[in-house]
Amino acid sequence: MRLLYSLAWWLALPLVLARLWLRGRREPGYRQHWAERLGFYGKAVSSAAAPVLWVHAVSVGETRAAEPLIDALLAEYPHSRVVLTHMTPTGRATGRTLFARHGARLVQAYLPYDTGLMVSSFIRHFKPSVCILMETEVWPNLIAICGRRGVPVLLANARLSQRSLGKAQRLGVLIREAAQGITLVAAQTEADAARVRTLGVPRVEVTGSIKFDVLVPPAALAVGASLRAAIGTRPVLLCASTRDGEEALILEAFRRARADLPAKTLLLIVPRHPQRFDDVEKLIGWQGLNVQRRSTLELGTPLAAHIDVVLGDSMGEMFAYYDVCDVAFVGGSLLPLGGQNLIEPAALGKPVLIGPHTFNFELVTQEAVAAGGAVRVADAPDLMAQAVTLLNDTEVRSAMGAKALAFANQHRGATARTLALLPALLNR
Repeated sequence: MRLLYSLAWWLALPLVLARLWLRGRREPGYRQHWAERLGFYGKAVSSAAAPVLWVHAVSVGETRAAEPLIDALLAEYPHSRVVLTHMTPTGRATGRTLFARHGARLVQAYLPYDTGLMVSSFIRHFKPSVCILMETEVWPNLIAICGRRGVPVLLANARLSQRSLGKAQRLGVLIREAAQGITLVAAQTEADAARVRTLGVPRVEVTGSIKFDVLVPPAALAVGASLRAAIGTRPVLLCASTRDGEEALILEAFRRARADLPAKTLLLIVPRHPQRFDDVEKLIGWQGLNVQRRSTLELGTPLAAHIDVVLGDSMGEMFAYYDVCDVAFVGGSLLPLGGQNLIEPAALGKPVLIGPHTFNFELVTQEAVAAGGAVRVADAPDLMAQAVTLLNDTEVRSAMGAKALAFANQHRGATARTLALLPALLNR
């Protein structure tokens, strides 16, 4: 099966590269570093002086989730380096912003496509002592080659929804062999661990979600303060990480609810994928709403009073957006897309609204709702109805935000539990 899988990769490679080139029309980063995607990294790196800890974070969400773990790795192993790999240019850009302070101790690269030849080239070049895959990344050839070369594989912060388990089981022996090749899985919840065990992983531990350990960068708070100064006293409803199809629903509901919202309520909308910024700006205009892009808003300059919507078209400022808002809706959940993690707004003490479709983060969502820090909404009109209630009642809003913060604080510690698993892997 793995041979057929590898053959499929080679046959699809021209189409994959063509897709990269086409995506590069809107995101130029997709046309950069192609050699790395094919397993070419230049002169091999010696690991004698600085052992290499390899962390793979596919895109933005996984990269941000990896921040506490990477910081802890570099502190715990002061003579090591981290190689951080990605699959998307937005993930790479996020990593560059988050980890610039580590200088030469952290190297970024693209993970090559999952063929034996390309993955072998990567491992020969960087000579990692361990491979740490973030959340849901399972690559059959990568895991098999790590096994042959004695590189232990840790799947950290692992989550596996029932839907994803069904997809994995349909791939049969290919995924079972890959799962059995993983040295250790550090799962977010008992439910995730139980589903992972059905795939045949030899060792699974429950460590919790590392995302609870993310510390809000002071620089993000400074940007947030500047944005708030520009916005002034206007109430702010944030719709974060929205996906295709959701913005139209949100914008129409916002337009209809404006009479009930506090005067001059500002909608701050942040699409999850940057290639959609232009499309979302057009949607805002079609609703007859006045928009200003964050990229054109100079910090220190007051936002014009006639602006109804700010389009968050910047990278690496999500914490600043959460800091600015009074109420936060976490997108990807109005439509059956699985949702996004609500930990970041909770960690900033913001009342959280979340849609009905949260199968990718079901337990953490249920727990946040049970703790009183989040409210599940049925659809876009319900989202606005809840926003009306919260934005018009300071006492209720503050109490809900306090419960969200308490919920986030209660679940910290996953990074330390994950880090405690590493010595046994590194000293095998």
